[in-house]
Amino acid sequence: MGLLTGLRVIDLSRVLSGPYCTALLADLGAEVIKIEAPGGDDARHFGPFLEGTSVYFSMINRNKKSLALNLRDERAQAIVAELAATADVVVENFRPGVAKRLHVDAGTLRALHPRLVYLSISGFGQHGPATGLPAYDLIIQGMSGLMSLTGDPAGPPTATGESISDLWTGLFGSWAVLAALQARNRTGTGETIDLAMFDAMMSLQMTGLSQLRATGRAPGRVGNRHPVTVPVDCFAARDGHLTLVVPTDALFAQLCEAMDRPALAADPRFAEGASRRTHQAELRALIADWLSGLTVDEAVARCQAHDIPAGPVHDLGQAMASEQVRARGVETRVPHPVFGEIGIVPQPARFAGGGTAQVVREPRVGEHGDALLREILGRSDEDIAALRGAGVLA
Repeated sequence: MGLLTGLRVIDLSRVLSGPYCTALLADLGAEVIKIEAPGGDDARHFGPFLEGTSVYFSMINRNKKSLALNLRDERAQAIVAELAATADVVVENFRPGVAKRLHVDAGTLRALHPRLVYLSISGFGQHGPATGLPAYDLIIQGMSGLMSLTGDPAGPPTATGESISDLWTGLFGSWAVLAALQARNRTGTGETIDLAMFDAMMSLQMTGLSQLRATGRAPGRVGNRHPVTVPVDCFAARDGHLTLVVPTDALFAQLCEAMDRPALAADPRFAEGASRRTHQAELRALIADWLSGLTVDEAVARCQAHDIPAGPVHDLGQAMASEQVRARGVETRVPHPVFGEIGIVPQPARFAGGGTAQVVREPRVGEHGDALLREILGRSDEDIAALRGAGVLA
Protein backbone atom coordinates (compact mmCIF):
# COMPACT_ATOMS: atom_id res chain seq x y z
CA MET A 1 0.00 0.00 0.00
CA GLY A 2 1.20 3.46 -0.88
CA LEU A 3 -0.13 6.93 -0.15
CA LEU A 4 -1.77 7.05 -3.59
CA THR A 5 -3.16 3.50 -3.63
CA GLY A 6 -6.62 3.63 -5.20
CA LEU A 7 -5.71 6.46 -7.59
CA ARG A 8 -5.95 5.52 -11.28
CA VAL A 9 -3.87 7.40 -13.85
CA ILE A 10 -4.19 7.04 -17.63
CA ASP A 11 -0.75 7.84 -19.05
CA LEU A 12 -0.83 8.90 -22.70
CA SER A 13 2.66 10.39 -22.52
CA ARG A 14 5.94 9.18 -23.90
CA VAL A 15 9.72 9.58 -23.63
CA LEU A 16 10.48 11.56 -20.45
CA SER A 17 8.54 14.52 -19.01
CA GLY A 18 5.14 12.80 -18.82
CA PRO A 19 6.47 9.32 -18.00
CA TYR A 20 8.61 10.76 -15.20
CA CYS A 21 5.55 12.55 -13.80
CA THR A 22 3.52 9.34 -13.78
CA ALA A 23 6.41 7.29 -12.41
CA LEU A 24 6.49 9.57 -9.37
CA LEU A 25 2.78 8.95 -8.85
CA ALA A 26 3.23 5.21 -9.36
CA ASP A 27 6.03 5.18 -6.78
CA LEU A 28 3.43 6.17 -4.20
CA GLY A 29 0.98 3.45 -5.21
CA ALA A 30 -1.10 5.00 -8.00
CA GLU A 31 -2.24 2.55 -10.68
CA VAL A 32 -0.67 3.94 -13.85
CA ILE A 33 -2.03 2.54 -17.13
CA LYS A 34 0.45 3.42 -19.86
CA ILE A 35 -1.20 3.73 -23.28
CA GLU A 36 1.44 2.99 -25.91
CA ALA A 37 1.45 2.77 -29.68
CA PRO A 38 1.63 -0.82 -30.95
CA GLY A 39 5.38 -0.35 -31.49
CA GLY A 40 5.80 0.98 -27.96
CA ASP A 41 6.92 4.28 -26.49
CA ASP A 42 9.78 5.83 -28.47
CA ALA A 43 11.90 5.60 -25.32
CA ARG A 44 11.92 1.80 -25.63
CA HIS A 45 14.28 2.40 -28.56
CA PHE A 46 16.61 4.78 -26.71
CA GLY A 47 19.95 3.53 -25.42
CA PRO A 48 21.73 2.41 -23.44
CA PHE A 49 20.66 -1.19 -24.05
CA LEU A 50 21.35 -4.35 -22.11
CA GLU A 51 20.47 -7.64 -23.80
CA GLY A 52 18.56 -5.63 -26.41
CA THR A 53 16.33 -3.90 -23.85
CA SER A 54 16.44 -0.17 -23.05
CA VAL A 55 17.74 0.45 -19.54
CA TYR A 56 16.66 4.08 -19.93
CA PHE A 57 13.03 3.07 -20.52
CA SER A 58 13.17 0.65 -17.60
CA MET A 59 14.24 3.39 -15.20
CA ILE A 60 11.42 5.75 -16.16
CA ASN A 61 8.51 3.34 -16.53
CA ARG A 62 8.72 1.37 -13.30
CA ASN A 63 5.50 0.39 -11.56
CA LYS A 64 3.26 0.81 -14.64
CA LYS A 65 0.87 -1.34 -16.68
CA SER A 66 0.98 -1.27 -20.48
CA LEU A 67 -1.93 -1.20 -22.91
CA ALA A 68 -0.91 -0.92 -26.58
CA LEU A 69 -3.51 0.79 -28.78
CA ASN A 70 -3.58 2.29 -32.25
CA LEU A 71 -5.05 5.68 -31.33
CA ARG A 72 -5.73 6.53 -34.95
CA ASP A 73 -8.58 4.03 -34.79
CA GLU A 74 -11.89 5.26 -33.36
CA ARG A 75 -12.29 2.00 -31.42
CA ALA A 76 -9.02 2.67 -29.61
CA GLN A 77 -10.09 6.22 -28.86
CA ALA A 78 -13.33 4.87 -27.40
CA ILE A 79 -11.35 2.51 -25.16
CA VAL A 80 -9.31 5.45 -23.82
CA ALA A 81 -12.52 7.38 -23.14
CA GLU A 82 -14.00 4.39 -21.29
CA LEU A 83 -10.85 3.98 -19.20
CA ALA A 84 -10.70 7.71 -18.47
CA ALA A 85 -14.27 7.54 -17.17
CA THR A 86 -12.99 5.14 -14.46
CA ALA A 87 -9.83 7.17 -13.73
CA ASP A 88 -8.80 10.09 -11.58
CA VAL A 89 -6.05 11.52 -13.79
CA VAL A 90 -5.02 11.64 -17.45
CA VAL A 91 -1.50 12.79 -18.41
CA GLU A 92 -0.43 13.52 -21.99
CA ASN A 93 2.50 15.27 -23.64
CA PHE A 94 1.46 15.36 -27.28
CA ARG A 95 2.26 18.45 -29.31
CA PRO A 96 -0.69 20.88 -28.83
CA GLY A 97 -3.59 19.93 -31.05
CA VAL A 98 -2.71 16.24 -31.40
CA ALA A 99 -4.79 15.05 -28.42
CA LYS A 100 -7.83 16.81 -29.87
CA ARG A 101 -7.32 15.20 -33.28
CA LEU A 102 -7.22 11.82 -31.52
CA HIS A 103 -10.35 12.66 -29.46
CA VAL A 104 -8.49 12.13 -26.17
CA ASP A 105 -8.22 15.82 -25.24
CA ALA A 106 -9.34 17.43 -22.00
CA GLY A 107 -12.56 18.81 -23.49
CA THR A 108 -13.67 15.42 -24.78
CA LEU A 109 -12.72 13.35 -21.74
CA ARG A 110 -13.76 15.82 -19.04
CA ALA A 111 -17.15 16.26 -20.69
CA LEU A 112 -17.67 12.55 -19.99
CA HIS A 113 -16.08 12.65 -16.53
CA PRO A 114 -16.08 16.14 -14.92
CA ARG A 115 -14.12 14.91 -11.87
CA LEU A 116 -11.16 14.03 -14.08
CA VAL A 117 -7.85 15.85 -13.57
CA TYR A 118 -6.25 16.27 -17.01
CA LEU A 119 -2.60 17.31 -17.33
CA SER A 120 -1.21 18.47 -20.68
CA ILE A 121 2.58 18.77 -20.80
CA SER A 122 4.15 20.47 -23.82
CA GLY A 123 7.26 22.39 -24.72
CA PHE A 124 5.70 25.84 -24.81
CA GLY A 125 2.15 25.43 -23.54
CA GLN A 126 -1.27 25.42 -25.15
CA HIS A 127 -1.09 29.06 -26.28
CA GLY A 128 1.59 31.59 -27.17
CA PRO A 129 3.67 32.25 -30.28
CA ALA A 130 5.84 29.14 -29.79
CA THR A 131 2.90 26.75 -29.30
CA GLY A 132 3.24 23.79 -31.61
CA LEU A 133 6.98 24.03 -32.04
CA PRO A 134 8.82 20.75 -31.42
CA ALA A 135 10.53 20.90 -28.05
CA TYR A 136 13.24 18.74 -26.57
CA ASP A 137 15.22 19.25 -23.39
CA LEU A 138 18.18 20.86 -25.16
CA ILE A 139 15.90 23.32 -26.99
CA ILE A 140 14.28 24.38 -23.71
CA GLN A 141 17.62 24.69 -21.89
CA GLY A 142 18.78 27.00 -24.67
CA MET A 143 15.65 29.14 -25.04
CA SER A 144 15.04 29.53 -21.29
CA GLY A 145 18.45 31.13 -20.68
CA LEU A 146 19.72 28.22 -18.59
CA MET A 147 22.49 27.32 -21.04
CA SER A 148 23.68 30.93 -21.08
CA LEU A 149 24.35 30.64 -17.35
CA THR A 150 26.04 27.23 -17.48
CA GLY A 151 29.67 26.50 -18.31
CA ASP A 152 33.04 28.17 -18.23
CA PRO A 153 32.99 31.95 -18.82
CA ALA A 154 35.53 31.52 -21.61
CA GLY A 155 33.59 28.68 -23.26
CA PRO A 156 30.28 28.27 -25.06
CA PRO A 157 26.84 27.99 -23.43
CA THR A 158 26.61 24.52 -21.92
CA ALA A 159 23.78 22.10 -21.21
CA THR A 160 23.52 20.48 -17.81
CA GLY A 161 24.57 16.84 -17.56
CA GLU A 162 20.97 15.59 -17.29
CA SER A 163 17.69 16.23 -19.17
CA ILE A 164 16.75 18.72 -16.49
CA SER A 165 13.94 20.47 -18.40
CA ASP A 166 12.07 17.20 -18.90
CA LEU A 167 12.63 15.99 -15.36
CA TRP A 168 11.74 19.21 -13.59
CA THR A 169 8.60 19.53 -15.72
CA GLY A 170 7.63 15.99 -14.77
CA LEU A 171 8.16 16.85 -11.12
CA PHE A 172 6.03 20.00 -11.46
CA GLY A 173 3.44 17.86 -13.22
CA SER A 174 3.11 15.45 -10.32
CA TRP A 175 2.84 18.38 -7.93
CA ALA A 176 0.14 20.02 -10.07
CA VAL A 177 -1.85 16.79 -10.30
CA LEU A 178 -1.83 16.33 -6.54
CA ALA A 179 -2.83 19.96 -6.00
CA ALA A 180 -5.75 19.54 -8.42
CA LEU A 181 -6.83 16.34 -6.69
CA GLN A 182 -6.82 18.12 -3.35
CA ALA A 183 -9.00 20.87 -4.85
CA ARG A 184 -11.34 18.21 -6.28
CA ASN A 185 -11.81 16.80 -2.80
CA ARG A 186 -13.15 20.21 -1.83
CA THR A 187 -15.16 21.14 -4.92
CA GLY A 188 -16.10 17.81 -6.47
CA THR A 189 -14.82 19.01 -9.85
CA GLY A 190 -11.65 18.09 -11.68
CA GLU A 191 -9.21 20.38 -13.45
CA THR A 192 -7.41 20.93 -16.76
CA ILE A 193 -3.72 21.74 -16.32
CA ASP A 194 -1.52 23.38 -18.97
CA LEU A 195 2.16 22.82 -18.09
CA ALA A 196 4.97 24.02 -20.36
CA MET A 197 8.57 22.89 -20.12
CA PHE A 198 9.65 26.43 -20.98
CA ASP A 199 7.61 27.90 -18.12
CA ALA A 200 8.96 25.30 -15.71
CA MET A 201 12.56 26.20 -16.48
CA MET A 202 11.88 29.93 -16.24
CA SER A 203 10.37 29.46 -12.77
CA LEU A 204 13.46 27.69 -11.43
CA GLN A 205 16.10 30.31 -12.17
CA MET A 206 15.88 32.24 -8.92
CA THR A 207 19.50 33.35 -8.70
CA GLY A 208 19.70 34.46 -12.32
CA LEU A 209 16.32 36.21 -12.25
CA SER A 210 17.21 38.07 -9.06
CA GLN A 211 20.38 39.34 -10.72
CA LEU A 212 18.47 40.39 -13.83
CA ARG A 213 15.87 42.28 -11.80
CA ALA A 214 18.47 43.91 -9.54
CA THR A 215 20.81 45.10 -12.28
CA GLY A 216 18.74 45.18 -15.45
CA ARG A 217 21.43 43.08 -17.15
CA ALA A 218 21.30 39.42 -18.06
CA PRO A 219 23.86 37.51 -15.97
CA GLY A 220 26.49 35.42 -17.71
CA ARG A 221 28.46 32.26 -17.07
CA VAL A 222 30.66 32.09 -13.99
CA GLY A 223 31.71 28.44 -14.12
CA ASN A 224 31.33 26.49 -10.90
CA ARG A 225 31.42 29.45 -8.56
CA HIS A 226 28.34 31.11 -7.15
CA PRO A 227 27.54 34.27 -9.14
CA VAL A 228 27.24 36.43 -6.01
CA THR A 229 28.77 34.78 -2.93
CA VAL A 230 32.55 34.22 -2.58
CA PRO A 231 34.10 31.72 -1.96
CA VAL A 232 31.50 29.23 -3.16
CA ASP A 233 33.27 27.20 -5.81
CA CYS A 234 34.89 23.97 -6.96
CA PHE A 235 38.61 23.58 -6.31
CA ALA A 236 41.34 21.14 -7.30
CA ALA A 237 43.09 19.16 -4.62
CA ARG A 238 46.10 16.87 -5.14
CA ASP A 239 44.04 13.88 -6.32
CA GLY A 240 40.70 15.29 -7.44
CA HIS A 241 38.20 18.06 -6.82
CA LEU A 242 36.04 19.28 -3.98
CA THR A 243 33.37 21.88 -3.48
CA LEU A 244 33.60 24.56 -0.82
CA VAL A 245 30.73 26.77 0.38
CA VAL A 246 31.65 29.76 2.56
CA PRO A 247 28.74 32.23 2.39
CA THR A 248 29.28 34.29 5.58
CA ASP A 249 32.00 36.33 7.29
CA ALA A 250 31.97 33.95 10.25
CA LEU A 251 32.51 30.92 8.04
CA PHE A 252 35.25 32.73 6.16
CA ALA A 253 37.07 33.32 9.44
CA GLN A 254 36.80 29.58 10.14
CA LEU A 255 38.18 28.82 6.67
CA CYS A 256 41.15 31.06 7.41
CA GLU A 257 41.77 29.05 10.57
CA ALA A 258 41.57 25.80 8.60
CA MET A 259 44.10 27.21 6.13
CA ASP A 260 46.40 28.21 9.01
CA ARG A 261 46.06 31.79 7.73
CA PRO A 262 43.90 33.43 10.46
CA ALA A 263 45.13 36.91 9.58
CA LEU A 264 43.33 36.72 6.22
CA ALA A 265 40.00 37.17 8.00
CA ALA A 266 41.00 40.72 8.90
CA ASP A 267 42.61 41.51 5.54
CA PRO A 268 40.63 44.45 4.03
CA ARG A 269 40.45 42.60 0.71
CA PHE A 270 38.56 39.69 2.27
CA ALA A 271 36.98 40.88 5.50
CA GLU A 272 33.48 41.33 4.05
CA GLY A 273 31.39 39.68 1.34
CA ALA A 274 31.53 42.68 -0.98
CA SER A 275 35.31 42.95 -0.74
CA ARG A 276 35.70 39.20 -1.29
CA ARG A 277 33.70 39.56 -4.50
CA THR A 278 35.94 42.40 -5.63
CA HIS A 279 39.10 40.42 -4.88
CA GLN A 280 37.78 36.96 -5.71
CA ALA A 281 40.61 36.11 -8.11
CA GLU A 282 43.23 36.76 -5.41
CA LEU A 283 41.24 34.81 -2.83
CA ARG A 284 40.70 31.91 -5.17
CA ALA A 285 44.44 31.72 -5.86
CA LEU A 286 45.19 31.57 -2.12
CA ILE A 287 42.65 28.79 -1.54
CA ALA A 288 43.85 26.86 -4.60
CA ASP A 289 47.43 27.05 -3.38
CA TRP A 290 46.42 25.70 0.04
CA LEU A 291 44.40 22.82 -1.45
CA SER A 292 47.11 21.83 -3.92
CA GLY A 293 49.07 20.23 -1.08
CA LEU A 294 46.15 18.17 0.25
CA THR A 295 44.23 15.18 -0.99
CA VAL A 296 40.47 15.57 -1.38
CA ASP A 297 39.84 13.52 1.75
CA GLU A 298 42.36 15.56 3.76
CA ALA A 299 40.88 18.85 2.57
CA VAL A 300 37.29 17.81 3.28
CA ALA A 301 38.27 16.52 6.74
CA ARG A 302 40.09 19.77 7.52
CA CYS A 303 37.05 21.81 6.48
CA GLN A 304 34.60 19.64 8.38
CA ALA A 305 36.74 19.89 11.51
CA HIS A 306 36.17 23.66 11.32
CA ASP A 307 32.44 23.24 10.50
CA ILE A 308 32.93 24.50 6.94
CA PRO A 309 30.57 23.01 4.29
CA ALA A 310 32.70 21.00 1.86
CA GLY A 311 32.45 17.77 -0.09
CA PRO A 312 34.24 15.69 -2.70
CA VAL A 313 33.25 15.84 -6.37
CA HIS A 314 32.23 12.29 -7.24
CA ASP A 315 31.43 10.73 -10.56
CA LEU A 316 28.06 8.97 -10.72
CA GLY A 317 29.60 5.57 -10.07
CA GLN A 318 31.27 6.82 -6.90
CA ALA A 319 28.06 8.48 -5.76
CA MET A 320 25.99 5.32 -6.28
CA ALA A 321 28.61 3.21 -4.47
CA SER A 322 28.74 5.55 -1.49
CA GLU A 323 27.80 4.60 2.05
CA GLN A 324 25.27 7.45 2.01
CA VAL A 325 23.35 5.87 -0.89
CA ARG A 326 23.33 2.52 0.88
CA ALA A 327 22.31 3.99 4.23
CA ARG A 328 19.45 5.95 2.70
CA GLY A 329 18.20 3.12 0.51
CA VAL A 330 18.37 5.39 -2.53
CA GLU A 331 18.45 2.44 -4.93
CA THR A 332 16.00 -0.47 -4.98
CA ARG A 333 17.05 -3.74 -6.61
CA VAL A 334 14.21 -5.16 -8.70
CA PRO A 335 13.95 -8.62 -10.34
CA HIS A 336 13.91 -8.36 -14.13
CA PRO A 337 13.28 -11.06 -16.76
CA VAL A 338 15.98 -9.72 -19.12
CA PHE A 339 18.56 -8.14 -16.81
CA GLY A 340 18.15 -10.61 -13.98
CA GLU A 341 18.03 -7.62 -11.67
CA ILE A 342 18.01 -3.88 -12.13
CA GLY A 343 18.70 -1.02 -9.74
CA ILE A 344 15.89 1.59 -9.73
CA VAL A 345 16.04 4.98 -8.01
CA PRO A 346 12.39 5.89 -7.22
CA GLN A 347 11.07 9.12 -5.71
CA PRO A 348 13.22 10.18 -2.74
CA ALA A 349 10.78 11.27 -0.01
CA ARG A 350 10.76 9.05 3.07
CA PHE A 351 7.36 8.78 4.74
CA ALA A 352 7.31 7.68 8.37
CA GLY A 353 4.10 5.77 7.72
CA GLY A 354 5.55 3.90 4.75
CA GLY A 355 3.87 5.81 1.92
CA THR A 356 5.81 4.34 -0.98
CA ALA A 357 4.75 1.25 -2.91
CA GLN A 358 6.84 -1.80 -3.77
CA VAL A 359 8.93 -1.12 -6.88
CA VAL A 360 8.31 -3.43 -9.85
CA ARG A 361 9.89 -3.55 -13.30
CA GLU A 362 8.68 -1.73 -16.38
CA PRO A 363 5.97 -3.47 -18.45
CA ARG A 364 6.48 -5.14 -21.82
CA VAL A 365 4.55 -3.49 -24.69
CA GLY A 366 0.86 -4.26 -24.19
CA GLU A 367 1.62 -6.68 -21.36
CA HIS A 368 -1.52 -5.86 -19.39
CA GLY A 369 -3.88 -5.15 -22.28
CA ASP A 370 -6.11 -8.21 -22.04
CA ALA A 371 -6.41 -8.02 -18.26
CA LEU A 372 -7.19 -4.29 -18.25
CA LEU A 373 -9.89 -4.57 -20.91
CA ARG A 374 -11.39 -7.58 -19.20
CA GLU A 375 -11.25 -6.38 -15.59
CA ILE A 376 -11.97 -2.66 -15.97
CA LEU A 377 -14.15 -2.50 -19.09
CA GLY A 378 -15.71 -5.97 -18.95
CA ARG A 379 -14.68 -6.91 -22.49
CA SER A 380 -15.02 -10.55 -23.41
CA ASP A 381 -12.21 -12.70 -24.75
CA GLU A 382 -13.97 -12.64 -28.12
CA ASP A 383 -14.08 -8.82 -28.15
CA ILE A 384 -10.39 -8.64 -27.20
CA ALA A 385 -9.44 -11.11 -29.91
CA ALA A 386 -11.40 -9.08 -32.47
CA LEU A 387 -9.67 -5.85 -31.45
CA ARG A 388 -6.30 -7.52 -31.76
CA GLY A 389 -7.19 -9.01 -35.12
CA ALA A 390 -8.26 -5.57 -36.39
CA GLY A 391 -4.96 -3.98 -35.31
CA VAL A 392 -6.63 -1.83 -32.66
CA LEU A 393 -4.95 -3.64 -29.79
CA ALA A 394 -1.38 -4.99 -29.77
